[in-house]
Amino acid sequence: MEYGFVDSHCHISANEFEEDLEDVIQRSTEAGVQTLVAVTEEVGEFARVLQLQERYPNLVAPCFGVHPLQAGGGSEQRSATPLDLEAALPEFYKHRERLVAVGEIGLDFTPWCAPTQQDRDDQMSVFVKQLSVARELDLPVNVHSRSAAKVTIATMREQGVSRALLHNFAGKPSVALEGVRAGYFFSFPPAVCRNQQRDKLIQRIPLEHICLETDSPALGPDKHVRNEPSNIVLSCRHIAKVKGLSPQTVQLVTTQNAYRLFPKANSR
Repeated sequence: MEYGFVDSHCHISANEFEEDLEDVIQRSTEAGVQTLVAVTEEVGEFARVLQLQERYPNLVAPCFGVHPLQAGGGSEQRSATPLDLEAALPEFYKHRERLVAVGEIGLDFTPWCAPTQQDRDDQMSVFVKQLSVARELDLPVNVHSRSAAKVTIATMREQGVSRALLHNFAGKPSVALEGVRAGYFFSFPPAVCRNQQRDKLIQRIPLEHICLETDSPALGPDKHVRNEPSNIVLSCRHIAKVKGLSPQTVQLVTTQNAYRLFPKANSR
C-alpha cells in the first residue's frame, strides 16, 4: 500500500510501554502504521517523547502538551492549574522545530474531576494559553474534550484556531458539525468497536474530517487489556463498516487528512 496508517493520537511515551517497546513498535509497523503522533500530558514526559523520536525518527512525531487533568494523590486526578503549565512553557519554544503539534490539551469537565468553578476556570486558563502558544508556533492542536465538547469547540473558534484534532470525540453530532464547519478533524479509537454509541456520530461526520487514533495504552477493543498502535486497523474497519466504505478508502483518506492536519509529521 502506498499509504500506511497514521495513529493521530497515542501515548507511546507512557510507562505501560517501557518493558516491551521494541515489540510494540514492530507490531505497529507490521500492521502498516507509518506515523505515531505521540502526545504528552505533562512536562515530565517531554524528554521521553523526544528520545523516542531520536530512536524512531521516521515513526514518532512528538507533541508537547499539558493535559486538563493531572495526577493528584495516589490514583486521583485533579484539574490542571497555571502552575502546571509554567514549567512546560519554555520547553515548547526550546523544541519548537521538533514538534508536530501542541497536545494533549483541552477541557475535562467530568464532575468528579472538575467539581468546582475554580477547577473549570483553571483548566480554561491552561487551555487558552496553550492555544495561544500553538498559534504563535504555527502548530495544530491535539485536543481532549470530555464532558466539554461544545465549550471546547466554541473556545477554539473564539481563539482563532483553524487546525485541530478532537480526539475520542463523544459530543453530540450537532456539536461535531460546528467543528466540521470550523475545519476541525475528529478521531476515534478502537474502543468504538465495543458498542454502537458513536456510530451516529461517525455517520454524520464527513470522512474528509476523520482521522484514526488508538489513544494507546487506553481505549482498546478490550478495556482490561493494554491497547497499542497496531490496533488502529480495528478503528479503520469499524469506521468503514459504519460508513459503508471499504477499509482501503478509509485508510487512504484518513492518512491524507492526518498529514494535512499535521504536515510536519509527513516529512519524517
